[in-house]
Amino acid sequence: MSSAVVSMRDIVTRFGDKLIHDHVDLTVNEGDIYGLLGGSGSGKSTLLREMIMLLRPESGQITVLDYDVLKMSHQSMHELRQNWGVLFQSGALFSSLTVAENIAITLKEYTKLPSDLIDEIVIAKIKMVGLPEHAADLFPAELSGGMIKRASLARALAMDPRILFLDEPTSGLDPVGAEAFDNLIVSLRDLLGVSVVMVTHDLDSIWTIVDRLCVLGDKRVVAEGTLDEVMTVEHPVINNFFKGKRGTLRHRN
Repeated sequence: MSSAVVSMRDIVTRFGDKLIHDHVDLTVNEGDIYGLLGGSGSGKSTLLREMIMLLRPESGQITVLDYDVLKMSHQSMHELRQNWGVLFQSGALFSSLTVAENIAITLKEYTKLPSDLIDEIVIAKIKMVGLPEHAADLFPAELSGGMIKRASLARALAMDPRILFLDEPTSGLDPVGAEAFDNLIVSLRDLLGVSVVMVTHDLDSIWTIVDRLCVLGDKRVVAEGTLDEVMTVEHPVINNFFKGKRGTLRHRN
């Protein structure tokens, strides 16, 4: 039985008077590629941001790699951040820095490695995500959408994280690029033994690479488990996602 790398229990989130999460529970197991699904405004990205301490819920418990996220010292926060990498939907690269400089930021912040070793690590990460070595010297404005995703992923991998948090990793990519990025995520999980938490609407990703998932609806988790397990749950959100025309066509393929 896999151990949990992320656990959320009884999460209540409000923005002002608006209730976003009403006692949400979910578990990400070690080695999972875990999907967070739900309609627009269901709070998927909010949950991810709570996992990585960018937002704080009103109440509940969040455990990441055995750290109690809501009851941590600053030192523990610093330690935990070194064990994960994050790819934001837009990529969030610093526009004034080259790809190499973007990737090196985390290494310079959290380590005391000599600059020549940092340079070697940066090139290794660039190659790991399938970018050509010369991409190191390019600025974000000189990259295609797919290259931005890969450069951002290389930055997320800089510290050899135990968990990758991905927010809509295939958004904005054409079908060929999205499939290639999905394959990259799987290969990195298998090569590095990293666990992956991803917010996604991409049905192809859900059908082909996600091991387990949760579906948000009515401010709660309406289903969690493997795709086959989730598909057995009768709920309007699940029916809309998986049993509508697009979902049925994808399943047949």
